[in-house]
Amino acid sequence: MTSKNKKRVILPTRPEPPTIEQILEDVRSARLSDPVFTSFIEGSEEIVSPVRVEVSMPDVESQYQQSREYVELNRRLQKELSELAARCDQLKKAGEQLDLSISEIKDKNFQN
Repeated sequence: MTSKNKKRVILPTRPEPPTIEQILEDVRSARLSDPVFTSFIEGSEEIVSPVRVEVSMPDVESQYQQSREYVELNRRLQKELSELAARCDQLKKAGEQLDLSISEIKDKNFQN
């Protein structure tokens, strides 16, 4: 059977997205152990994610400390980079001076 003989499959129309009320009802009726939905705290309009509730303060503190260490390390690396660039320039200048001195010595030896 060739591709010309195949019938085109007509897909059903896409369903309408849920309304906000439907979404909120799904969220309210979700179990606390359901990892997909968040749930309302009783008496509050604030939505709380179960994952957020489980994050302990020491984890937040350690992440903060890691972030500070990263920023400090990055600052030190930038400083070292600029110092290395300065030393590289000094070495290039010293190399040029050395080449100049060598050529002067060769010229003096060949003239004698």
